[in-house]
Amino acid sequence: MLRPASCAPYREAQPRGLRPPQLNGSVTHLVQPRFHIRHRGGPHAQTTTPVDGVPREARAMSAADRFELISDGLAAGVRATDALIGLVLLGSASAAGVGRRDEWSDHDFFAIAAPGRGDDARASLDWLPDQERVLLTAREGGLGFVALYDDGHVLEFAIAEPAELAESVAGDASVVVDADGVTAELIAAGQAAAETRDAFDPDNDVRLVLVKLLIGVGRVRRGEILNGGQFIRTWAANHLLRAIRGRFSGRAPETRDVIDPTRRFEADYPGWAAEIASALDAPAEQAAHRLFELTRRILEPDWDGFPTAAAEAVARRLGW
Repeated sequence: MLRPASCAPYREAQPRGLRPPQLNGSVTHLVQPRFHIRHRGGPHAQTTTPVDGVPREARAMSAADRFELISDGLAAGVRATDALIGLVLLGSASAAGVGRRDEWSDHDFFAIAAPGRGDDARASLDWLPDQERVLLTAREGGLGFVALYDDGHVLEFAIAEPAELAESVAGDASVVVDADGVTAELIAAGQAAAETRDAFDPDNDVRLVLVKLLIGVGRVRRGEILNGGQFIRTWAANHLLRAIRGRFSGRAPETRDVIDPTRRFEADYPGWAAEIASALDAPAEQAAHRLFELTRRILEPDWDGFPTAAAEAVARRLGW
């Protein structure tokens, strides 16, 4: 997917901020292996009498067809909205991501606003398809939105002008609507940025694991279970995953997510992923202790750069 630097739901979950936002029709131009430009049309979905809150047609429709219909409806809605000039389907909603799409896949996308019309575009979501089936919408940060349909399908998206996405990075993406070529250029630049930033610094990440665990356990012992748990289960765990990817990058396939190191970690490192997941299921301090032990067992052997003295200091301070 494409992550805007200023969109709260798509930023990484770290102390400095939260993480930032078929195939009917043909691919008319292939820019790079994971970036397709597609031109599609199609009306908004029409529904009939609901049963238990879900229209009959939706009950008979396959999940794949429903997904396609929403994609078509998004394209039609963007084309019919004056303030919008582009639509980019991201992640599993893109052409490159169709193979990993499943029942839990939502629609990640960018609706690109014309320069100077971002506020106008964000003022109304009445262009989303199947308006009568939208149960809620909500804002996430300055650019981000979510929408929930009556069948549980979720849209996660950002509405932004090209200039507002200048620092964004992109993974799998399909440009569906591009009124003036700006959208394709934006995504190409975002994918190039992702490639240059797709690097890990295990030396730094493992040090952050130790510090976040120490802070987190201290907060827990102070009685701040929720905040301390966040340090342990979110920040320390995230840095541990990054450190593992950096130290053992050869074990991950080239198709791994180049933006979010936590995505599909289970497929890339199944044994360690299971142990980390099990540790995170424990109460906060026990989870921290188990993450600490895993950090040392997985990363310390045969690594001269491991901060052994610091790890031992953390263990002494916490009575481990």
